[in-house]
This record gives sequence, C-alpha cells and structure tokens, in this order.
Amino acid sequence: MTDPTTDSAGNTEDAAAARASLETLRTEIAKAVVGQDPAVTGLVVALLCRGHVLLEGVPGVAKTLLVRALASALELDTKRVQFTPDLMPSDVTGSLVYDTRTAEFSFQPGPVFTNLLLADEINRTPPKTQSSLLEAMEERQVTVDGTPRTLPEPFLVAATQNPVEYEGTYPLPEAQLDRFLLKLTIPLPSREDEIDVLTRHASGFDPRDLHAAGLRPVAGPADLEAARAAVARTTVSAEITAYVVDICRATRESPSLTLGVSPRGATALLAAARAWAWLTGRDYVTPDDVKALALPALRHRVQLRPEAEMEGVTADSVINSVLVQVPVPR
Repeated sequence: MTDPTTDSAGNTEDAAAARASLETLRTEIAKAVVGQDPAVTGLVVALLCRGHVLLEGVPGVAKTLLVRALASALELDTKRVQFTPDLMPSDVTGSLVYDTRTAEFSFQPGPVFTNLLLADEINRTPPKTQSSLLEAMEERQVTVDGTPRTLPEPFLVAATQNPVEYEGTYPLPEAQLDRFLLKLTIPLPSREDEIDVLTRHASGFDPRDLHAAGLRPVAGPADLEAARAAVARTTVSAEITAYVVDICRATRESPSLTLGVSPRGATALLAAARAWAWLTGRDYVTPDDVKALALPALRHRVQLRPEAEMEGVTADSVINSVLVQVPVPR
C-alpha cells in the first residue's frame, strides 16, 4: 500500500519541477519571439486548463512563429492549416481513402491529429469548415463515417484572425467563440523590441530554423501532466467562486452589451485564474488572479450593442468597468 505522506511529497516535488520547467519557457521562446510574454503565458495557461486560444493580431506580429516556438520548447508535435474559402471539413479532420491494393477504405488522418494545431486565419473559411473543429475542441475526438477517433494528448487549437481586414471573411459565431478558453491580442512590438527583431534578422536569424536559433526543449508532456494535477489541487475559496459569478452576472446587466458572459465563461475564468495562481507559485486563488485573467477569458464572450460600438466602447473597456464596480472579497 502506498504511503500517503510519501505520495504527497512526490506530488509536491513533481509539481515544483514542472513549475520550474514551465517558468523557463519564456526565456527559451524569447530566443525566437521578441516581447510576447503575455501571449506565451496565456498559451501555457490554456494547456494547463486543456483549453484553446484565439490569437488576434495584424499580419506579421509572429503569431505562427509563437506557436511553433512553443511546440518546440515543449517537445510537442505541431501542424498548421491555412484556412481558405475552399477548405473542406475533411481537409482538417481527415477522410476515408480507397486503397486499390486491399480494395478497402482506410482512414487518412488530417492535420487535426497533432498536439498544437495552428488554425491560421480561421475566419477566412465558411462556417461548415469552422464547425469541423468544434467536436475536436470539445470532445477531443473527430468522427469520420460514424467512427470516433481520439486525438493526441495534449491537444490545443491556436486559431488566428486578423482584426482589421474583414472583407471576404466569415466571423466566428458566438457558440464557437465560447469554445475558446482565452482570446489573446498580439500587439505590435515596441520600438526597442522591433529594433531587436531587425538586429536578429540582420545577424542571420531564420524563423524557419528554430534549432539554429538555439531553441531547445525545456519541458514536455510529463511536465504538463504533473502541472495539471497540481492546478487541480489549487484551492478556490467560496468567496472567490462568488466573485467570479458576480463579475459574469454584472456583464449580463451592462447597458453596453446585448450578450453577457455565460456560465461556461465563468467556468473558464475560474479555471484560468486557478492555473495562473499555480504558475505564480501559490496553491490558492486570489482576487488579483481573477482580475489578471478577466480580459483574455471574457472579451470574446460578450457582444456590444451597435450604438455602444459607434461611441467607441470596446469589450475590454466594459469588462474593466465591471471589475471596478464588483466588490472585491477580502
């Protein structure tokens, strides 16, 4: 019989080692990507919560490179799908292919069978193809010809979209947006960071060769598994739970919104805050953890009224005003 004390000590040691490994991710990814620490943290939080991420930013801010660098640093498999108007669901999930040698149909896996799937410009493909990811994101499987096929573990969808070019796009419906744990905005770099980017390229940096850039695996699936177990042991008080509920309910009463945060959104905020608390070295969640993850966890789950949008109100500004109004537990 296993000694509970020894088992607990082993769990603590595994969790500490996993946290130390994940903390080095920023340094490692910085060898390839400059100045995107918040996005790196958001992707790690999503992995710990078994969630998915929507990356929004103009072209050329290293969204693709960021996902590739993360996969390399975590020793995970990654694939990229460029979403286009003529992309079919089977191009994502895979399909049955007739084998002339055996006179039978065999399943040819699509790019969704990976650990980190980069769905590039997801809003450029019609809803039918967008929805092909729904089962994969929610159930961790795809069904082809009536047969469910389990996806690898871990599995994360990092979908990108361009916030300024909407011509010829198919905006994601609210039901699908709600499936993303976080929406991360990738800003343009500061002047100093942009100088650093150009200096690296002038020195021979090739974004297509991360190995040559010195990027090495610093963590792996085992670390993620230990980290997830530790996050599950992170304490959430009744006051924190009520605080999360009050924030989400306040968005439903905002005069600037036609759609507030659903209970799924409240669950996502709590899970993300829990993962963030553990990453910062605590085994309990504070109101500051909730505030830190409120924008990325909720901004894509609310819908502005047209008149509010015309007045320059944004989802972020509404959520920030809600955080100011809702009493903070002591």
